[in-house]
Amino acid sequence: MALKDDIKSKVKAILDEKFVVTDVTYVPRIDDTKLTFGNTGLKFEATVLYIDMRGSTELLSKHNRTTVAKIHMAYFHTIVKIANSFGGNVRSFNGDSALVFFQGTSKGSLSTAVKAAMKIKYMLSDSENGINSLLAKYSEINFGIGIDDGHILCTKIGVGGEHNRDLFWVGHAVNKSTVLSDKAKLPNAIYISSWVYSNLTDELIYKDSNAAVKINMWNKSTINYNGAVQDCYYTNYHWALDHND
Repeated sequence: MALKDDIKSKVKAILDEKFVVTDVTYVPRIDDTKLTFGNTGLKFEATVLYIDMRGSTELLSKHNRTTVAKIHMAYFHTIVKIANSFGGNVRSFNGDSALVFFQGTSKGSLSTAVKAAMKIKYMLSDSENGINSLLAKYSEINFGIGIDDGHILCTKIGVGGEHNRDLFWVGHAVNKSTVLSDKAKLPNAIYISSWVYSNLTDELIYKDSNAAVKINMWNKSTINYNGAVQDCYYTNYHWALDHND
């Protein structure tokens, strides 16, 4: 079959055949046997943490490619180690960004994602204890984190073969976390949706949740999403890593 006919035949099958969605209680992986290149998808609920580096083009202008690679390796290593320590599932590295899913629907799971973000901020930006003190001889890095929660559909895209396939993540939580991240940069490096904020535990809202006078760590703002102005919240606080982490 000619390439043109092969593509048109496959596209027609994708568009005409019924899409089968299976609800799951985990974050899918590329080797999940429930996912095929046919019309199958896995739906789950999770808090989505999206992180994106700022100024990567300037890095390429200032440094050679091996130095830029080192900076990115340090950046992603930090994100993955902290996310994994909180039960997060890191997916979809794309240039300077990464998606992290924290599966679950409880206040605890949403708060865990935000706490992980605050610890990522600490390690990426703290001038004394974070990795920016090590990167300073090259370039300090800036970044933004966006967080939202919702139902996500995961599908397998591409064609068969080791290097021609990936997972595609569909849902407002993914898109909104990206929009929130676009607003974020140091020192206000973390933006969360109003839904996430309203479901945080007190220790993630207040600087000292046991104090007589509580100091809210978050400020209110807005984003434009899906044709409407929506509330969101941002913070310049972080959460330090200690010897128990």
